[in-house]
Amino acid sequence: MSLPPHLAEMHTEIRGYADEFGLDYFETIFEMVTQDEMNMVAAYGGFPTRYPHWKWGMSYDSLSKGHTYGLQKIYELVINTDPCYAYLMDSNALTDQKLVMAHVYGHSDFFKNNYYFSHTNRRMLDQMANHASRIRRYIDRHGIEEVEGFIDCCLTLENLIDPNSVFQKKKVSSATSAETPDSEESKAVPLIPTEKSYLRNFVNPEEFIESQKKLMEEEASKKRRDPVSPERDVLLFLLERAPVENWQRDVLSIIRDEAYYFLPQMQTKIMNEGWASYWHSKIMTTRALKDHELVDYACAHSGTMGTQPGRVNPYKLGIELFRHIEERWNKGQFGMEWSNCDDYATRSRWDKELGLGREKIFEVRKIYNDATFIAEFLTEDFAREQKLFTYGVNRKSGDWEIQSREFQEIKAKMIANLTNSGQPRISVLDANWGNRGELLLLHYHEGVDLQSDWAQDTLSCLFKVWNRPVLIATKNEKRGVLLRFDGNEHTEKSSTVVEEAA
Repeated sequence: MSLPPHLAEMHTEIRGYADEFGLDYFETIFEMVTQDEMNMVAAYGGFPTRYPHWKWGMSYDSLSKGHTYGLQKIYELVINTDPCYAYLMDSNALTDQKLVMAHVYGHSDFFKNNYYFSHTNRRMLDQMANHASRIRRYIDRHGIEEVEGFIDCCLTLENLIDPNSVFQKKKVSSATSAETPDSEESKAVPLIPTEKSYLRNFVNPEEFIESQKKLMEEEASKKRRDPVSPERDVLLFLLERAPVENWQRDVLSIIRDEAYYFLPQMQTKIMNEGWASYWHSKIMTTRALKDHELVDYACAHSGTMGTQPGRVNPYKLGIELFRHIEERWNKGQFGMEWSNCDDYATRSRWDKELGLGREKIFEVRKIYNDATFIAEFLTEDFAREQKLFTYGVNRKSGDWEIQSREFQEIKAKMIANLTNSGQPRISVLDANWGNRGELLLLHYHEGVDLQSDWAQDTLSCLFKVWNRPVLIATKNEKRGVLLRFDGNEHTEKSSTVVEEAA
């Protein structure tokens, strides 16, 4: 549905303000939808042409109930495409629509310019429709239960991708990579030493040398792993090597393509929402807001910035950190001189009037993701101003409580939660473990144990794709363990595979 005249005029006004502030955005198209249509589009992740699956129905039901009972409200929905499509809900007040338009232009600028979005498919609407038609064709041929069951397995594994692979040159497949031939020295058989040359053929006969060579070759084959080095993109490895039917391989490729498309949104949630919130706040409070709209705007903006106990609000954290960066670079609060200043009174009065803040935040939105954003710009002053703290469960009482207000602990925990989008880092270690065709995965233990029920579900889905027993080497209570699923039962035993791989 195209915008009514009064909203089209409002759109032109907001776009003019975005141009005035120097935002560089994709052409942005707004569509007006009803509440029910908004829930439907949101359930599909912003793509109404997406493939059919029961998961979208569950999301739709949850969103509909949340709106009915006043638990949540969707103001807008915007997707990373060129042109950039955004959805406005027809029941929103005019002030809300104006705020949403300004917010969307912030997102559109971020999508276009942030480095982590540079490899995404800007024609994903068409690609999603293509995926849907292929999956519907497989449903017609093989039945909905079989196809949806396989999609369920693939969705369980969709986080087993390599976030860095999109920035690397395409490497040779682990299945076809040539093995480096052994040098003559490595093939040399250790002989029994003798000082008499005429005894050498008697002490080390040809039969003995050949038997030793065979033993060495057998040992080398056991130690030789496939892939040669751990493969981080587990989905790609399965796509190339798993013994599945062609239609299943195609479904797996669809899930992998969509996982990589949505990956930057997971990597930049705080920055993306913070940047959009910064610009809707700047545009509304300095340009677009009329006097009689002030209370409605404050109500909508404060609702977006509100923080629930035990959760990080990406809108609030992002906007405040961008403002903090802008203020620091305007006042010259950076560099060695600033870092070496220990006097609180001097730091509080520090203002070199450089005026570099706006330039700096545009630079930041271009080259950082959430983890590097927090690592680089979260300062002790900011943590103190925002009253940040770490929290956790008290093992004695079972209650959630504040654990620490120490800056280094706050920052370390926040970065740990953002690294790899908070997901465990897992690689394929060996596709022929024990020379039995079993698939061995390696979990890089970084202080957090795998959740046992999730690990078991993942192994079960891997088994359905690999069709052979699957294992994962990890740590549990600081000891190495090997979790295994053979199609019938899950087992666990002590192992040193993690230490050996490390």
